[in-house]
Amino acid sequence: MTRFLYPEAFILLVLPFVIFWFLPRVKGLHGDALRIPFLNDLKNINNKATKLYVPLLSQKALFSLKFLYLFILWALLVTAAARPQYAGEPFHVKAENRDIMLVVDISNSMLQPDFSTKTHRIDRMSAVKAVVSAFIEKRTEDRVGLILFGTLAYLQSPLTFDKKSVKEILLNTDAGMAGESTSIGDALGIALKNLKDEKQKQNKVIILLTDGENNDGSLSMAQAIDLAEKEGIKIYTIGVGGQGSFMAALFNLRNNELDEASLKELAKKTRGNYFRAKDLNSLAEIYRRIDALEPQNEEGSVIQEIREYFYIPLLIALVLLALLIFLPRSYVK
Repeated sequence: MTRFLYPEAFILLVLPFVIFWFLPRVKGLHGDALRIPFLNDLKNINNKATKLYVPLLSQKALFSLKFLYLFILWALLVTAAARPQYAGEPFHVKAENRDIMLVVDISNSMLQPDFSTKTHRIDRMSAVKAVVSAFIEKRTEDRVGLILFGTLAYLQSPLTFDKKSVKEILLNTDAGMAGESTSIGDALGIALKNLKDEKQKQNKVIILLTDGENNDGSLSMAQAIDLAEKEGIKIYTIGVGGQGSFMAALFNLRNNELDEASLKELAKKTRGNYFRAKDLNSLAEIYRRIDALEPQNEEGSVIQEIREYFYIPLLIALVLLALLIFLPRSYVK
């Protein structure tokens, strides 16, 4: 679609007519003229001829060649000033709403079967897979990353719009793959580093899920909390696990005591929230609440191809101006 960005510029087309008709002519530029005795008689003859053959025109010949030439030149300049453009069809681009880094504990204690569905008991890891996978699917406008940790912490997926791949990685994860102990500090440090590198983004969020305490790794919990507070990235912390002591003894699993105090402090100092999940329903409700606390922007932005054509009338005007300069004076009088 062709359009003019400033169509109001075309009102300037009447300016030459206003100047021509309403401003007085400049006299005396070439000095005194030679006086001819019978000049008045010639003038009278000319006036009578004009009235006979061209009654609507005066001595100011409106459509003289010179005037027409200059008017075309002016019209081209006005057209260039109006900014002719080609505008393509607009299309919407999805908004980059938030960068969400999921930090999930996969230590050996996540095998404890203290969660349950309507029909049977399931282990913590299975519950986390089901709930977090559903959460990932909902965040259609966000970039999502995944860090898994046990004794060691691993960046399994950097921030990406490919939520399907992140979900597949999580579903194919088994508890104990990263070791039996829990390195919350190291996992949090990796998450903060990856989000820090995304300097353009303001809406950065970390969701940390664990069932234990920080008992391994190079970063202590206090150091991790101080680092998170300095970075200013919002962190939601989730403590999972029901009455795990009996189950741990029954299935001979290592059971870490949940460090709720540190998780609460971490969430508080980063403007986040701490949640406690003791069963499958409460875990699902926690992720629904986080989803509501971090709403997605559905508007996005609109992109439209714009091609400028102002240079075409401008170039033609410059060519005509050059011709006007170089033509002999007799042709432009």
